[in-house]
Amino acid sequence: MITKRIIPCLDVKNGRVVKGVNFRGLQDMADPVEMARLYNRAGADELVFYDITASVEGRAIFTDILRRVAQEVFIPLTVGGGISSLEDFDRVLKCGADKVSVNSGAIRHPDLIGAAAQRYGNQCVVLSADIKRVDGRFCLFTGGGQVNTGIDALDWLERGVRAGAGELVVNSIDTDGVRGGFDLELLDAVAARCPVPIIASGGAGCMEDFRELFLNHPAVDAGLAAGIFHSRAVEIGELKQFLRRSGIEVRL
Repeated sequence: MITKRIIPCLDVKNGRVVKGVNFRGLQDMADPVEMARLYNRAGADELVFYDITASVEGRAIFTDILRRVAQEVFIPLTVGGGISSLEDFDRVLKCGADKVSVNSGAIRHPDLIGAAAQRYGNQCVVLSADIKRVDGRFCLFTGGGQVNTGIDALDWLERGVRAGAGELVVNSIDTDGVRGGFDLELLDAVAARCPVPIIASGGAGCMEDFRELFLNHPAVDAGLAAGIFHSRAVEIGELKQFLRRSGIEVRL
């Protein structure tokens, strides 16, 4: 049985961890270095670090904070934000990242995924997509979830996998921060077309949401969450024990 992964996410703005609802109303939460230290001790399987305004502001990721975060974790670290070139990949990998997440940069530079996969390997390239329903279609958004590209999100992810992306982070704008459960319809649609590991992001509100995700949607490999972990509404260790009792294989 494949082990399912629990992944906390640090959305970082101006050097602080923030969280909002539906990608809006960002509130200050904590220091990213301290949170990284806590999650490493708590038993997280991986950690995701997003510099969420790097692309919007047209700048490189904050490497000083990233280096400090990387020093605190001994689990795989995925980093994203402002990744638009192979030089960006190289910079964050040298800061301690294990995998690099590309989102808007791949839309602007469609050859980036293939070039990065060829240089660093498919396992290093994570394609992240911010997706929202528009008139019954799953559409790809950029600009912190504010700009509709008009691109069909499922087509985009499928092309990304063919180009060399080794993993997908599927961010549902519709369920983000609402804590009503993962966007299972969207995740099933992605899984039907993309034969690579899928990380579900957006909507987790309780331990039962993870059980539903892993038991009834087995093509999803990992559950990513932010707010419920940051606020300690759900503790990672307790969540893993709960999932194990439910017959779901997790690393304890």
